[in-house]
Amino acid sequence: MELFSEHSLSLQLTILLLSGLFIALTPLSERGSRITALTGSLAVLGIAAYQYFELLDFSKPTMQLVETYPWISDIKFSLGVDGLSFSMVLLMAILIPCAIIASKPIALKQKPRLYYALIIFLCLSVLAVFMAKDIFLFFLAWELELVPMYFLIAIWGSKNRNYASMKFLIYTFAAGACLLIGLFTLLAFSGFSSFDMVELAGIAKTFSLPIQALLFVLIGTCFLVKLPSVPFHTWLPDAHVEAPTPVSMLLAGILLKMGCYGLLRFALDFFPEVLHIFAPAIAVLGTVNIVFGAYSALIQTDFKKIIAYSSISHMGFILLGLSGLNTAGYSGAVFQMFSHGLISAALFMLVGMIYERTHTRELDNFGGLAKVMPKTFFIFKLAAMANLGLPGLSGFVGESLVFYGSFTSAYVGAGLNIIKLSAVIASVSLILTAAYMLWTNQRVFYGETKQVNLCLQDARKSEMFVLAILLALAIIYGVYPNFVNDIYEPQLNSLVNNLQ
Repeated sequence: MELFSEHSLSLQLTILLLSGLFIALTPLSERGSRITALTGSLAVLGIAAYQYFELLDFSKPTMQLVETYPWISDIKFSLGVDGLSFSMVLLMAILIPCAIIASKPIALKQKPRLYYALIIFLCLSVLAVFMAKDIFLFFLAWELELVPMYFLIAIWGSKNRNYASMKFLIYTFAAGACLLIGLFTLLAFSGFSSFDMVELAGIAKTFSLPIQALLFVLIGTCFLVKLPSVPFHTWLPDAHVEAPTPVSMLLAGILLKMGCYGLLRFALDFFPEVLHIFAPAIAVLGTVNIVFGAYSALIQTDFKKIIAYSSISHMGFILLGLSGLNTAGYSGAVFQMFSHGLISAALFMLVGMIYERTHTRELDNFGGLAKVMPKTFFIFKLAAMANLGLPGLSGFVGESLVFYGSFTSAYVGAGLNIIKLSAVIASVSLILTAAYMLWTNQRVFYGETKQVNLCLQDARKSEMFVLAILLALAIIYGVYPNFVNDIYEPQLNSLVNNLQ
């Protein structure tokens, strides 16, 4: 058991790697590939649960479960998690089996072995990003995620999949170039004395303020593209619309959180002084994201684009929370990441279910579906309420903490009013979010049922199972947010106290 505890992180990565290779290299059927992928993902979830309950002490704001193995010269294959990174590891572990269960209708169309293998390799690379303690491993895992994601959209996507996959690749590859330049510059100024992220964070704080600002802009640009933030957001609606449903679930649920995680990790650990300077600009950027995304969702007629722009809006709360420069704002940002991962995955699955049955995403082609799909109607109503931040659901907690952090920000300087003013303007989005979610619900499920939709099948048992898990967690974390908040809050408190 002690050996298991000491190598639990590498074991999770190894399980995914072996599962993916086994699926790719053996002549399995769709069912065999799905069972193999699901077994591996459930093993990863089981280990994450054991880490949560038994192995990790969240009162310690330090890297835990650290594993270091010789790799390339001075570069180590080094893994570790703290409160911030483990919250994303846990979210990833929850979403992998959900996406795999939802994959059967997609995988049956063509190349099921390749599909499940790519899904597993995608999850492997994303999980490695959150676990990486070595800067080289972090960058390598970040870039490896592009390959399976590109092919998942290009092969199993909708009619404009080639355009969407290439646009995704160009945007994220350009962002990766910014990250590479920023990280190489960081290593160069440190004299290549270490590749360990904890040690590099300490070294980065000794650089002159202009150098820190340059590095923050270079590295931060990559994360803003991935977030995505306006004006780098245009790849996301296309990717979401063309991607198959399970890929959209992972894209919104966890891949966008890579940008959020990277921004929080480097801003708080590496460049806290620069963060104070850029806080007003980040607040404005977050507010633009929130309001623009919500307004764009309001005017869409494509069901999936509505949820895609909703994700852009909700990612703005991470930026606004980061600008608050206090524990409440930071906690709200991280909780929003976790909560949005659950809610957005459920919403994209619901859109995919309806699209699979109707073969259309245009709102004008729906209406009255509540009569023929009552289970789907009930679940969508609950997911919509969570998305618009109804009290008692997890969406309310993250947004409330972000607003509280912004309004109580103790930022000293000319930017103080900008941060609070940004929060006031961003609050308009609460009305816009309620408007587009309720309007969408009304156009899809109320009114007269069109003749062509009278024989639609309601949610299957497997679909209800996945949606029940995601939304049950949204309720649990909405009623008792400390299940998530206790993971990272001590670490964030420590960061804030060290800056005072």
